[in-house]
Amino acid sequence: PSADDLAEEMEDVDFEDEGAEEPDAEAWESEDDEGVEDGMEAQDDSEVTFSLHSASVFCVSLDPKTNTLAVTGGEDDKAFVWRVSDGELLFECSGHKDSVTCASFSHDSVFVATGDMSGLIKVWRVDAKEEVWSFEVGDLEWMEWHPQAHVLLAGTADGNTWMWKIPSGDCKTFQGPACPATCGRILPDGKRAVVGYEDGTMRIWDLKQGTSLHVLKGQDGHQDPLTCVASNQDGSLIMTGSVDCHAKLVNSATGKVVCVFKMESVTPKAPISEGEEAESNSVESLGFCNVMPLAAVGYLDGTLAIYDLSTQSLRHKCQHESGIVQLLWEESSAVVYTCSLDGAVRLWDARSGKMISEYRGHSAEILDFAVNKDASIVVTTSGDHQAKVFCVQRPDR
Repeated sequence: PSADDLAEEMEDVDFEDEGAEEPDAEAWESEDDEGVEDGMEAQDDSEVTFSLHSASVFCVSLDPKTNTLAVTGGEDDKAFVWRVSDGELLFECSGHKDSVTCASFSHDSVFVATGDMSGLIKVWRVDAKEEVWSFEVGDLEWMEWHPQAHVLLAGTADGNTWMWKIPSGDCKTFQGPACPATCGRILPDGKRAVVGYEDGTMRIWDLKQGTSLHVLKGQDGHQDPLTCVASNQDGSLIMTGSVDCHAKLVNSATGKVVCVFKMESVTPKAPISEGEEAESNSVESLGFCNVMPLAAVGYLDGTLAIYDLSTQSLRHKCQHESGIVQLLWEESSAVVYTCSLDGAVRLWDARSGKMISEYRGHSAEILDFAVNKDASIVVTTSGDHQAKVFCVQRPDR
């Protein structure tokens, strides 16, 4: 054997010995490889990691009153309520038999609701850590608490939107078209809700009367399923996003479309050869700024578009390497947060269109996130089976 071969053999031996000395070297090594394989850095900017889930974590919500508790739901059919400060488990929301895709606290943090894909919804009293109500509907699409009352709203795959008083369970249903009610939001006045459907239509419902006030369909609606809806702070404007890549601005009082934001494709699409899938794009998330007339729209192709509502024009395009999953505005500034398929959380200054900061720590895509009221922490959930807490408070902000 040549000297080189010998050197190589020596290296092998050395390496194996080293492994034998350190029992956890192997485990450490494979974790590391995983990260590299996924193209994710091993850097972890998080303060706290919650790792009781054994599969992808789909959703997270912070308790609105104190912002000290988080609830997370996952593919492991489990939901947990835990402390944000140290990741300590408060209680498990047990009894789900399918992926928990919706989980959130009531406006006053008294109750937490958890919903799974099969349509089993449970409500828990937080201080007593006990279940107080449950109900089964069709396949669950979304769920939301009323902003001022113990009232829960949920949309299902059969097109219905359900409304319950908690914990009495008094119930009302709003019948949509015979297709999934894909997204919904109660308007700030607490009297109306906007619901988007898979057929591209949108309805504004009167919650008390159970009647639909406005229906947007055909040219006024979308050409493809709705993916998300949002309203501004006083509820006068609604924005809808769809698989058709359009975001529509709607006057909630008249039901009229004020304007349509269309994302022009930057690169001409190459002709698709057989068996190849077209690169799809869609609106994934959107929201209004509270302090300036701005709206943000996040797209699956990684574009964050900041639109100026007063001129109805595109103000900034902030490009991400990979698709945006969700975006949230800071409550009292023009800062917008995004989480994306590359596992990072980013903060953007909507006035300049510049990125303020970036936080990493997940080894897979981020699936949901929440920001606390004073914008000092972000809680994320990911396909890596973990939830993480990041401190984002900046002395200069």
